[in-house]
Amino acid sequence: MRSTSDTVAAIGLAIGGALGMAGTFVASDALRETLWTIDGVGIVVAAALLTMKYQRLGNDLVAAGFLTFLAGESLLLAGNGAGLQASVPSYAGGIALWAAGLVMVSAQATFALWMRLTAFVAALLFAASVLMILWGAPLLPTSAPLPALGYPSLVLTFIGWIWTLMKAER
Repeated sequence: MRSTSDTVAAIGLAIGGALGMAGTFVASDALRETLWTIDGVGIVVAAALLTMKYQRLGNDLVAAGFLTFLAGESLLLAGNGAGLQASVPSYAGGIALWAAGLVMVSAQATFALWMRLTAFVAALLFAASVLMILWGAPLLPTSAPLPALGYPSLVLTFIGWIWTLMKAER
């Protein structure tokens, strides 16, 4: 039987993935900031629950990865109200922690290979974006091709995590 916390985590990931992507495409600053704030809260809740789940299962590296991802998402939340340009410092720190968290979660064979690969691709793209920002490239959270190419890989990873949470326990 699936636990309530697994269901809540899956809902948080779904909200995070959907509203995060939606926020990337809206023209209104206020709407984007609202969508990204709701998305961020959903992801923080999900990551907190996943941290606890994998810690209880004795999978410390995966639990620490979700905790690191949570820290990154918290930095992103902190910058949402500042607008795109002013949020860049907290954005760079947030996606750097996202990249580290994704690598930690995916370093062991806890999740299916395809999920681990999408997480590694997202981590690589976010790490490259961070380096570009640190080296002076004028990237915003909505810039293409980077960091925008990382979001679909991240959302595919979320879909995999949701699938893992929702499948029947054996």
